[in-house]
Amino acid sequence: MTLNIGFQMDPVEGLNLEDDTTVTIIEECLLRNYNVWHFLPRDVSYVNGEVIAYSKIIFDINRNIKPFFRLSDLISKNLRELDIIFLRQDPPFDMSYITSTYLLEYIEEEVTIINRPSEVRNAPEKLFLNRWKSLTPETLITKSLSEINAFRKKHKNIILKPLYGNGGNGIFFLDNNDKNFNSLIEVFLGSHPEHFIMQEYLPDIKLGDKRIILINGKPEGAINRIPSENDIRANLHVGGKATRTNISNKEMEICEHIGPELIKRGLILVGIDIIGNKLTEINVTSPTGFREIKKFSNINLAKKLIDSLT
Repeated sequence: MTLNIGFQMDPVEGLNLEDDTTVTIIEECLLRNYNVWHFLPRDVSYVNGEVIAYSKIIFDINRNIKPFFRLSDLISKNLRELDIIFLRQDPPFDMSYITSTYLLEYIEEEVTIINRPSEVRNAPEKLFLNRWKSLTPETLITKSLSEINAFRKKHKNIILKPLYGNGGNGIFFLDNNDKNFNSLIEVFLGSHPEHFIMQEYLPDIKLGDKRIILINGKPEGAINRIPSENDIRANLHVGGKATRTNISNKEMEICEHIGPELIKRGLILVGIDIIGNKLTEINVTSPTGFREIKKFSNINLAKKLIDSLT
C-alpha cells in the first residue's frame, strides 16, 4: 500500500544529510515507495473548511549530486489526503508555526500527526519535564532578579540558558566566582522578552549527556554525548562527541515513569536527555539522534518508527 507522508519542517536546503534525523525518516519513507510531501509552517492555510498546504513532493535524495533533494514544483495539497504528517521543525518557534498547529488540529482525527499538535504547543522541552520534579535537577524559571540571586547563593555553580532555545545555543556555565554573572544576567534580562531558566550544575556532565529515543512511550535506543574539553555543552551541533552506550536500570525507570503520560498526550516520538540520573530535557518537537544510534548500536529507529505507524 502506497502511503502519503507529509513533513512540516525547516527548508530542505539547510538540512545536514550526514546527521539529520528528519532526512533519515524521509529516506525510510522513500525506501518504501511512499509519496513524501514537504511544506513549511507558513505554507499551511485554512480554505473553505479545508486545511491545505503549498507543498513539494520529494522524489528522491541523492547524496552525490547537488541539490541533494529532487523536488516537484509547488502543489496545493489538501492535507486530509495525507496518511501521516510529521512536525519536524526546530525551536524557537514563531506565531506562524503556532498557527499551523491550530490548523492541523482540524484534521487530526483523520490524519496521524507526529506529534499531536496541541501537545507540541503544551510541552516545551524545558518546561514539560518539570511535571516530574523528583527526576530533574533543581530548576528556576524566572525574570526576577531576587530569585536569580537567591538561586545562585544556594547552588553556587549554575547553568543559565534560554527557555526556548535548541542545540545548545545560548547555554552558559557560571561558577560561584564568575565576575561576568551580573553582566550576563543584564544581557539575558534585556534581550529575552520571555523567562529564562537556571539549573543547578551537574558535575556528571563530564561523563556525558545521554539522549534516549522513545517511540510510543518505550525506549528504543540511546547515545551518549561527551562535551569537548573546553565546553560544558554536549550537543553534537556545538562539538559534543557521540559514543556508544546502554540504557541503565535507573534510566529505564525514568522512561517507565514518564512513558504513560507521553502516550496519553499523543507524543509518539520523543527524545529525553539525562545527565547522571537527572532528567534535563524532554524533546517533543524534533528529537534527533537516529543516525548516531544506528552507527553505534545498529538500531534502525526510522524503520521502527514507520513500522509502528503503518
